[in-house]
Amino acid sequence: MITNGGRDMPEQGGGGAMGIDVTRPSVARMYDYYLGGKDNFEVDRDAVRRVEKAMPEIRQLAQENRAFLRRAVRYMARQGIRQFIDIGSGLPTVGNTHEIAQQIIPDARVVYVDNDPVVLQHGRALLATDHNTTVAAADMRRPADVLGHPETVKLIDFNEPVGVLMIAMVHFLTLEERASVMGQLRHALVSGSHLTATHVTVDGQPEDAVAQIETVYAATPTPIYFREHADVAGFFDGFDLVDPGLVTIDTWHPDPADPAPAATRWLYGGVGRKP
Repeated sequence: MITNGGRDMPEQGGGGAMGIDVTRPSVARMYDYYLGGKDNFEVDRDAVRRVEKAMPEIRQLAQENRAFLRRAVRYMARQGIRQFIDIGSGLPTVGNTHEIAQQIIPDARVVYVDNDPVVLQHGRALLATDHNTTVAAADMRRPADVLGHPETVKLIDFNEPVGVLMIAMVHFLTLEERASVMGQLRHALVSGSHLTATHVTVDGQPEDAVAQIETVYAATPTPIYFREHADVAGFFDGFDLVDPGLVTIDTWHPDPADPAPAATRWLYGGVGRKP
């Protein structure tokens, strides 16, 4: 048996349960552990412990990132966005995109996109009775698969504005991948659509800490890339950043009810509108 955060799951051969690779950390399961979840394995928890040595505030930062997502979804819904694609959505947790959007627009439609088997399993179970929300198995590096997935086209009308979320995801793209991935997504969206993203930054951070964290993520299927502000801004090419622009996430439409920001500002975030 494989112990999954306190749950027993049957093994399949040497690779893990239900096609899950338990020999390498998964960024989705690591993020689940950052948030205090139970859908993770020892290999993920060990990777998180190594990240914490370089970034002690990582758990607080993960909560801050989720708070930014909630604020951004509320903002987009109040701008009239009624359909959302959450790319790299991760494991279900409190304050999911559909829950926030549907507080403002009860019939808001949400497609969660991920390629982690654990995410897909739990997401489908959670959303089985919600006809306005679904999960699509796809990789953000292949935008055509994301946009053309049967679950996506079932709920999303690309003739109407869409809110695309890439929360803590674009920093897993190389700069070479950026033009193709972001270009295809932008091309598919009509005027009035919105793009929301957060990205780790090297600005003001100790070089040794950045190097340690990059080393941990290099052992996962998705290496991470810390970047300067100008390079992060490039992910919003073709979109008009709404006020206050691309800023540290604690300063983007702050809400007093959200968790206090981490002492070190590791993440930039922004919302862009396609003109």
